[in-house]
Amino acid sequence: MERITGNIQDILFSKIDTNGISIDENLSLLRRETVKKPVIYLGAGTCGLGAGAGKTLERIVDYLDKNSIDAEVVEVGCIGLCAAEPIVDIQLPDHNRVSFSKVTSDKVKNLLDSIFKLELPEDIETIYQFPSGENRSWENVINFSEHPYFIKQERLVLKNCGALDPVSIDEYIAAGGYTSYLSTINRYNSEQICDMVEDSGLRGRGGGGFTTGKKWKFALNTKADQKYLICNADEGDPGAFMDRAVIEGDPHKLLEGMMIAAFGIGATKSYVYIRAEYPLAIERLNKAIAQAKEYGLLGKNIFGSGVDFEIKVKMGAGAFVCGEETALINSVEGKRGMPIPRPPFPAVKGLFGKPTIINNVETLSCLPEIIPDGLESFKSLGTEKSKGTKVFALSGKVALTGLVEVPMGTTIREVIYGIAGGIPDNKKFKSVQIGGPSGGCITEENLDIEVDYDSLLSIGAMMGSGGLVVMDEDTCMVDVAKFFMDFIQRESCGKCIPCREGTRRMLEILESITHKPVDESKNEALERFKGITQLEQLGQVIQETSLCGLGQTAPNPVLSTLNWFREEYEEHIFERKCRANVCTELRTFTIDVDSCTGCTICAKKCPTDAIIGSRKSPHFIVDNKCIGCGTCYDVCKFNSIVIS
Repeated sequence: MERITGNIQDILFSKIDTNGISIDENLSLLRRETVKKPVIYLGAGTCGLGAGAGKTLERIVDYLDKNSIDAEVVEVGCIGLCAAEPIVDIQLPDHNRVSFSKVTSDKVKNLLDSIFKLELPEDIETIYQFPSGENRSWENVINFSEHPYFIKQERLVLKNCGALDPVSIDEYIAAGGYTSYLSTINRYNSEQICDMVEDSGLRGRGGGGFTTGKKWKFALNTKADQKYLICNADEGDPGAFMDRAVIEGDPHKLLEGMMIAAFGIGATKSYVYIRAEYPLAIERLNKAIAQAKEYGLLGKNIFGSGVDFEIKVKMGAGAFVCGEETALINSVEGKRGMPIPRPPFPAVKGLFGKPTIINNVETLSCLPEIIPDGLESFKSLGTEKSKGTKVFALSGKVALTGLVEVPMGTTIREVIYGIAGGIPDNKKFKSVQIGGPSGGCITEENLDIEVDYDSLLSIGAMMGSGGLVVMDEDTCMVDVAKFFMDFIQRESCGKCIPCREGTRRMLEILESITHKPVDESKNEALERFKGITQLEQLGQVIQETSLCGLGQTAPNPVLSTLNWFREEYEEHIFERKCRANVCTELRTFTIDVDSCTGCTICAKKCPTDAIIGSRKSPHFIVDNKCIGCGTCYDVCKFNSIVIS
């Protein structure tokens, strides 16, 4: 391997077009330390666009055009505070960049009218400001790092998301990007990089939590004429959107991480396997790859080092099973995405029969913060066996939904209550599902459990990819289990009988106990009573005999909810009752005859003609005709329908 001639940073900075100004001034502009004209940043990730950022952008451009204002508009990724989207930041010359929440298109004019007068709008929430150098601060506006949502976060993977233009390689380089990669290939060999990654304590962020450096060494020490790296961006868990947000907000960090990983295992070719449902992420990733090629960071003999590396994007069809390593490899090869038995493991015999390492987006995006100069800093974060940070996607019944990145060892309580603002409407916390369909639930008594691979396993949960779905007292845990089992059953590849048939039978049992019995004279009552026992037995068999890791973890949501909320299952089976009134077919509807006016609207709207009565006289519901749809409850103007 050759050495790169010259200073690494100077080489990278020389790639940037200076536009006729000094390199220092140009870097200051690229880092947004200073601006020569107003800059308007719009959160244009998928979450922002879903909240209306597209229309906000149109209104901003229209305002600037009509008022002949020379300003730059930058579309950035999600900063993590999804609950506040669309987020608009504005940076005026000599002033700090300041952020505003929920800037829908109808608020654009008032916002820009105020800000160009150096005033903050009264009817739009100002979130925070970004202090920079000698710039003027906005009065009574807290700094970004002091905001309750961010103050306890440690942003490594998400550091640039929402701050930099995701499709500007110049901004990434100005912020220190690609320095880690070029320093890596200039100062170390592959074995040293594997040793450093193992020493860092980095574990796979995709679910299993295997030690990354140790995994790499299997591929490094396997002799082959070709080795491959695959980035698994096939994010399939319901409630998980971390990988998508990272790629949309900072694709160059992922590419740099892939470059370091490939050098560590001796790979010269790689793939990003990403689901086709992520068009924005794919678009920005392709732009970043093209820019990296143009700057000589991808291709042959990179900067005269003798290192070759290329990256291709492979779009998947969105099959959940393709998150499993061997199924993913089959899909990249153009085959049906189905798991195959292991060993041999992909690190020894993977893509096209060659040694292959598969890491997910978050794992790879950690590497530029570790190698080569951030090793000790990364090791200082986390617990003894789980180092660094973890990104979580917070959704469900929580005040502030979005992305959070916290040091390992942070408690789940701190994430939900200390960062995300707790449960809305003063509702009582019930549970949080962690790890998606392969994970388990965490109850209130375990809220102080630390974010740590081993700690979570000890209570029947798992880290998984990092989805956190928060549930309050209005949630039915049997219904939650049924939702995940329905998802898993539909996504089963069908190759092995335990997963294919076992999950189907588990779903049938869950459906039977959330429906009213049709005919108690037959064996239906007995089947309902045997439901819990069969669920546990089936779950254990599926865990022990399924072919792949996804099948082996398929029963986890059911077994976890059974363990912590058995009384809800028993209520559904024995009392035919759903305490949260979520399972519609177990709801019993009656009419309060004292308040019923006999208006007949409920009878007219009932789809099964289950309501009888004369006009201006109290009505009644015929139980064996009622399907529990709730239409009568929705249309009654006198609150006469009672649910029990």
